[in-house]
Amino acid sequence: MATPGSSAGSINDLAGQRFNQMITNRVLGNVLLGINEQVNCNDCISAFGSAGSFSAGIHGRKNLTPNLSLLAGIAYAQFNEGGYHVTSAPIGAFALRYDFVDWGSSRPFFDVGSILSPFQKVRYSRSYSTSLGAVSLESSTSSENYAVYGRAGWMSRFSPRDEAAAYVEVWQLWQRVKGYTDPAAAYNPFDASIATGTDRTSLVKIGGQWTHLFGSNVEANINGGWVQSFGNRSGIVASVTGDGTIVPTIGNQGWFEYGGRLGFRITKGWVADLFLNGTAGPQPIGNTLHGGVGLRISY
Repeated sequence: MATPGSSAGSINDLAGQRFNQMITNRVLGNVLLGINEQVNCNDCISAFGSAGSFSAGIHGRKNLTPNLSLLAGIAYAQFNEGGYHVTSAPIGAFALRYDFVDWGSSRPFFDVGSILSPFQKVRYSRSYSTSLGAVSLESSTSSENYAVYGRAGWMSRFSPRDEAAAYVEVWQLWQRVKGYTDPAAAYNPFDASIATGTDRTSLVKIGGQWTHLFGSNVEANINGGWVQSFGNRSGIVASVTGDGTIVPTIGNQGWFEYGGRLGFRITKGWVADLFLNGTAGPQPIGNTLHGGVGLRISY
C-alpha cells in the first residue's frame, strides 16, 4: 500500500510543476519583449543565446511612429525545474508600446502584448512511496502556452545618461496539456491517467527599472518587481487506481522577479550584451536564474 497521502501528493506535485512551467515560459518570453532594455530607444535587433534554461533567438523593436513602437521576437528553448523537462519549446512574443514622447522627459507609457508557445514537448515526473518501496515515473506529452498582458508605467529621463521607469502589469496565462497515462512500470500500484486539461492563472506585477550609461561605451540595466498570482486553476483531472479521481488545487502565489544587462558598445550601432533574469520565492516558483549573451544592432 502507499504511504498515506503519498500517491495523491504526487498529483499535487504535478500541479506545481505545471504552474512553474507557465511562469518560466513567461520569464523567457519577456526577454523577447526587451525586459532588460530601456523603455525608449532607437530601432534595434538582437540575436541572443542563454543558459540555465537553454534559449536562442532573435528579438528587436521598430518605431512605427514617434509615439508607437513594435516589440517582437522568436526563440527556441529547453528548460526544466522541479521535476519536469520541456525538451522543445518554440516561443514567440509581440507587443505594442505607446510612449507619450511629446510630454517631455517625464511621461507615461502603455504596453499591450502576448507570448505564444505552441507545440511544446514535455516530460513530467511523479513519485510516491509504498510499503514495498518508492515508485518514480516519467511521462511524455505535449503542451501549449499562451499569455496576454497590459502594462501602464511612468518613465523619466532624469539625465542624458539615465532612464528610470515604474510600472504595473496585469497578465492572463493559459497552458493546455494533452492527456497521458503513466508509462509501463514493473511496480506501480497507483497507476494514474491524466486527462487533457488547461491550467490558468492571472498575475499582477509591480516593478521598475533603471538604465545608465557609464562613460561612452558601457550601459547597464537593472529591473525587478513583485508578482502576485490570483485565480489559480489547475487543469489536472487524474484518475488514480485505488484513490479515484483527484483534482488538485494550487493557492495564490507571490514571488520576486529580477533581471539585468551589461552592454558594451563595440562600435557605432553595435552592442555586445550580457544579461540575466530570474525568480526568487517559495515553491512551486523557487529560485531560478537564466543568463545569456547577445549581439544588438541599433539603426
